Amino acid sequence: MKPETAERVLERLGFGAPPLRTRAGLDAVYRAWCRSVPFDNVRKRIALLEEDPAPMPGGHAADFHAHWLAHGTGGTCWPSSNGLFTLLDFCGFDARRISASMQDMGEPNHGSVAVHLDGQDWMADTSMQTDAIFPIRRGEAAAVEHALHPVSLEPVDGTLRIHWAVPMGDSTIPCRLLEDPVGHSFYLERYEITRAPDKSPFNQALYARKNFDGAVLAYLGRTRFWKRPGGVESAELEPDALARSLCDDLGLSEEIVDRLGRCGGL
Repeated sequence: MKPETAERVLERLGFGAPPLRTRAGLDAVYRAWCRSVPFDNVRKRIALLEEDPAPMPGGHAADFHAHWLAHGTGGTCWPSSNGLFTLLDFCGFDARRISASMQDMGEPNHGSVAVHLDGQDWMADTSMQTDAIFPIRRGEAAAVEHALHPVSLEPVDGTLRIHWAVPMGDSTIPCRLLEDPVGHSFYLERYEITRAPDKSPFNQALYARKNFDGAVLAYLGRTRFWKRPGGVESAELEPDALARSLCDDLGLSEEIVDRLGRCGGL
């Protein structure tokens, strides 16, 4: 990651300088990421709808960060995890790209980031957006209590199955840790595989989420969800209202939202 890009990203996240390489510093970067960088399929949907033959967007960190800085977009697990990994690596953290299996399907369909700090590993996942890092000790059960982002860790065959809360309700999704570590080429290969409809749940409709203080904002198709400790509010939005919300609430640029609309993504 180029220093000038890292400085711009850190400034946008609210840091005047790289954070200290402590648990508090790592926690601060991850929380800022969850509240500033959405987990979304906006650029992926545009690429698929426009039938762009180029590699899937955001797979390289420079492209990912440039579009977030310009348009507020994030990405799905492979590009967003790589984006966070490169930032943490620049800041001097002992970060690793890892793979997992969302829904515990037995194949590496999810990318995440682990960080070794204070003698143990910590999870910083851009899809789960748990707002705070949590320790991962393979073979050891644990639970993280949180009004919006509870996590439970279940030992399975020498590894861990992580159960995390979805932003649209009270249900949870299991995710089993697999290869550790994996390289960037592995991320790119797995990301390209998600072009196939049966290899990704993010090809057919808009999906996006981002954390706020005391709330989670999420979109599934034209439905907008606000999840707070007291419950979940949902609303069906017409295309114009959805476009306005993506700009005003999620923080996307009008340019990228207009492009999504023109190719039929709204």
